Amino acid sequence: MGLTTEPTVRETKRPPNRWPFSFADSRLNPWRGLGGLPREVWLLFATNLINRAGMMVLPFLVLYLTRELGFSLARAGSMLAIYGASAIVFGPIGGRLSDRIGALPVMRVSLISAGTVLLVFPLAKSFAAVAAMTVLWAGCAEMFRPASLAAITHVVAPGQRRQAFALNRLAINLGMSIGPALGGFLATVSFRAMFAVDAVTTLIAGAVLALTPWRSFSGVNSEAANRHGEHIGPATILHDTLFLVFLGGVFLVGIVFFQHESALPLYLVQYMHLSPAFYGMLFTINTLLIVALEVPIVTATAHWPNARSLIIGCMLFAIGFGSLSVIASPSGVIATVVIWTFGEMMLFPAMSAHMAEIAPENRRGAYMGAYSMSLSLALTVGPWMGTQLLAVLGPIRVWFVMFALGAMAALLMVFSVPRRRPLRVAVAAES
Repeated sequence: MGLTTEPTVRETKRPPNRWPFSFADSRLNPWRGLGGLPREVWLLFATNLINRAGMMVLPFLVLYLTRELGFSLARAGSMLAIYGASAIVFGPIGGRLSDRIGALPVMRVSLISAGTVLLVFPLAKSFAAVAAMTVLWAGCAEMFRPASLAAITHVVAPGQRRQAFALNRLAINLGMSIGPALGGFLATVSFRAMFAVDAVTTLIAGAVLALTPWRSFSGVNSEAANRHGEHIGPATILHDTLFLVFLGGVFLVGIVFFQHESALPLYLVQYMHLSPAFYGMLFTINTLLIVALEVPIVTATAHWPNARSLIIGCMLFAIGFGSLSVIASPSGVIATVVIWTFGEMMLFPAMSAHMAEIAPENRRGAYMGAYSMSLSLALTVGPWMGTQLLAVLGPIRVWFVMFALGAMAALLMVFSVPRRRPLRVAVAAES
């Protein structure tokens, strides 16, 4: 859909691109809705898969710092806080850079520089050196996410954005099912080997982007967009009220989501007296459901308005975590995980697609960076908040609070949706 009589890059009809599935049209293929996605999306899928399959340093950073360098638990834990704070700062920077110089250069530099930093990270021994290296590593690595999200919006037609974002999440989840498991093995053998493998896979992922021809991911020129009547939007993100409301919803539902890393394991082990192995099994259930069902669900609901998917996704998070206040059996816990996993599968692709629609054409990277910052802030605040509430309010009330936060997020999503169609869509409909 375009604003001129001549087709744009995104509008030009291309021969169907069916790889890598030879049975793309078969009903037996749960990912048949992905067959028409552009080649660049599949290359980004490969990049994310390689990068995440080697991601093992961050999950084992505290273990490395305490066992290898002799840091106290408090000092080692502070490195995760430093990483999270750095992600909050550098995520928006990566988004703004992708608007100025293009998403592809940002992604290339991010991966290659992050891999290089990981190679030299073991040389840092003192607390100050490790802290500086952590900031540098986070700064390089966290610029990738907003740039990659912006890249997808530039090469995928609006009708297939949810499927493209679901494919992006599929690569991440598949990779994360490999990386930490391999990292656990390497950590028992050699921490240096763990850093080396993570660094090499990151550099290989960067090489995929550096050596493969891609379309341009640069943003839309503001003057040209104005000339054609495209949606330029408010002067800054701070003037975009609807987007700020949306970010508030993202932050609140992010707090609920990240309880699976903090309050949930403590609740299961200390209060329900379940084993850590049971908690680990919940991750397996979550990942298997996402790999098997997210793409089919997104494909089946692609025609839904974004508001419906956003609201349902938030409420499934609220119900899933809130139900723990009345659940007293392992099977009930598994049921709650299934509920909020369906919320995860509906919500995250819909949030990315929603941003692509409401963001001005020339500032999609900045908007994706703000979205990344909101999730990073939720990751920084959520686990701390959940554990504090668990200690102060007890195991029942904490889940009531999470239900309330999820419901509030759903309410904010209602008010974050424009009441009228964007200008660029309306103009295109008239042409």
